[in-house]
Amino acid sequence: QVQLVESGGGLVQAGGSLRLSCAASGTIFSINAMAWYRQVPGKQRELLAEITSGGNIQYADSVKGRFTISRDNAKNTVSLQMNNLKLEDTAVYYCYAAISSNRARPSYQYWGQGTQVTVSS
Repeated sequence: QVQLVESGGGLVQAGGSLRLSCAASGTIFSINAMAWYRQVPGKQRELLAEITSGGNIQYADSVKGRFTISRDNAKNTVSLQMNNLKLEDTAVYYCYAAISSNRARPSYQYWGQGTQVTVSS
């Protein structure tokens, strides 16, 4: 069984920074894309940043230049450094990973439990 466990959310003032981390554990053969999403009540989950196993990165326009995604393939972790946080960044943040448990099986999508980020004025 594979699990994604997130950490690092919390309350921060506008203009401040937070770092989210997510660790994958369990039976893991390979991890393809890893990503961070966020969701506010009543809205669809939004893709913020994605990083492939080869290190290719894409960002949503809403966070480009402020957020930085990184991954450690040896530790099966993905992180999101969030700088210059704005009120509208308040949301529940989720990590995502496409993970294969063995060579013969395709990747499946896994999600973290979500961590609250609240930006105050």
